[in-house]
Amino acid sequence: MTATTSPEGGAARPVSAWAPMAAPVFRALWIAQFVSNVGTWMQTVGAQWLLLGHGATLVTLVQTASSLPVVLLALPSGVLADRFDRRRLLIAAQFAMSAVATVLAVLAFADALGPGALLALTFLLGCGTALMGPAWQAIQPELVPREQLGEASALGAVNMNLARAIGPAAGGVLVAAAGAGWTFAFNAVSFLGIVLVLLLWKRPAGPPVPAGRRESFVTALYAGRRYVWNAPGVRRVLLRTALFIPGAAAVWSLLPLVAGESLHLGSGGYGLLLAAVGVGAVSGAFLLPRVRGTLGANGTMAVGALVFAAVLAVLATVHVTWVVALVLLPAGLAWIGVLSTLSAATQTRMPGWVRARGLAVYLLVFQGGQALTAPLWGALAQWLGLSGALLVAAALLLLAAATVRVWPLYDASRIDPTPSDHWPAPPLVYEPGPADGPVLVSVVYRVAPDDRAAFTDAMRDVARSRRRTGALTWGLYEDGTTPGRFVENYLVASWAEHLDQHHSRQTTTDRRFEETARALLLPGTEPEITHAFDATSGPRVHTG
Repeated sequence: MTATTSPEGGAARPVSAWAPMAAPVFRALWIAQFVSNVGTWMQTVGAQWLLLGHGATLVTLVQTASSLPVVLLALPSGVLADRFDRRRLLIAAQFAMSAVATVLAVLAFADALGPGALLALTFLLGCGTALMGPAWQAIQPELVPREQLGEASALGAVNMNLARAIGPAAGGVLVAAAGAGWTFAFNAVSFLGIVLVLLLWKRPAGPPVPAGRRESFVTALYAGRRYVWNAPGVRRVLLRTALFIPGAAAVWSLLPLVAGESLHLGSGGYGLLLAAVGVGAVSGAFLLPRVRGTLGANGTMAVGALVFAAVLAVLATVHVTWVVALVLLPAGLAWIGVLSTLSAATQTRMPGWVRARGLAVYLLVFQGGQALTAPLWGALAQWLGLSGALLVAAALLLLAAATVRVWPLYDASRIDPTPSDHWPAPPLVYEPGPADGPVLVSVVYRVAPDDRAAFTDAMRDVARSRRRTGALTWGLYEDGTTPGRFVENYLVASWAEHLDQHHSRQTTTDRRFEETARALLLPGTEPEITHAFDATSGPRVHTG
């Protein structure tokens, strides 16, 4: 048994690191995803090896082609995953990726797969990954209890890294024995296991959304951006991701060159180097609860960045195969430690109504950092040499480690994204249409003069809550003739969106912020709430 930790390292009740495996659907999807990940890594080895003779930049562009679609499609994919059935979306993405991998295999067997076609089809596979990424992350809270999300995230990282330990080695052997086409063929088949599990999953239907209340695509996209912008804890996770990924991505971008140019290994040797990283990551899954319990989340990220910097320095200066393979083991541990911490921190902060969009932003920063820096590392390797590029990456990771103290993850103990339907239905004398708006909501508070400073301070948290859930503008004003009489005004785009604020967007955290502010009101007083509509948009039909 291991002690479950919060994303910031706080202890909770003891839970096995493998507890999510007790959930049948999670377990079946984990196994199917593992097979698919093995196929993906086998294909990556085949693709990079086909391009190895075409220069460093083209080799690193394989990673760019895989990751760049996330930059372009992550946010739209997040909207789709929040608006439509996530299970069906995942099934469609798996079928599409299987079809693209099949085309890759056919072209490779026909000896007609040039660099341009290879990168273009790899890009299409990346589009499928971008489409499924937010939906895959967002269904995790449906598969395991919330208190096991940290363990589920770590098991997801174990899955990827166990596949990294097996897939590249198997891919290297397959390329050497039968050619790259077979790696593409295996990958095409590997997607079908996930399809089968998803088809058999009896996912509970969510509450139906009335047709008039369904957000437009643009509105939903903006709502996701607005939520993340007004969630300081989520923004800090994104900052830490952006600081770690560029330097760490150099390992995946430049390792083929380390294998081929520095160590003079073949495809099998390159696969074994990747396998060393995977073995380190899988071993790290057993050590991670203890490491995070000792160091906390911020300490784990700082130490992880330092370990990665040391590994890159060794890759730049040592040209002995067994030494390189040995130092790649702690690189795997550092990778799983940092990324599982960041992923769990994101998931535990996002409420269900916007979870996929928030996770899409995280994936955008994570995958986008790899996509945008991969060709830069290739170009830098051609300009400074391979050793110079690796040392620059090590310096970036030292900088990332140094900034953890300045910009740490915030304590998540105040965050509870559980839905809270604590707002009463607004009493109106007529029934607005869903598109009616904008809506001006005004709340009057009466506060004792001695509590003025504490009240305005508490309302800063309320302001962020209003903006996260739909407010376009927000302001707090004190009556010039009645000290202690405060008026909160905020504007919502439409009546439908304000109803969503009432019934689906409020969380336990939002309720706590309101309770903290309202505890400072004069005894015997209650907030006075009014809803006002644009008077120039036409007459209102009163119902009472």
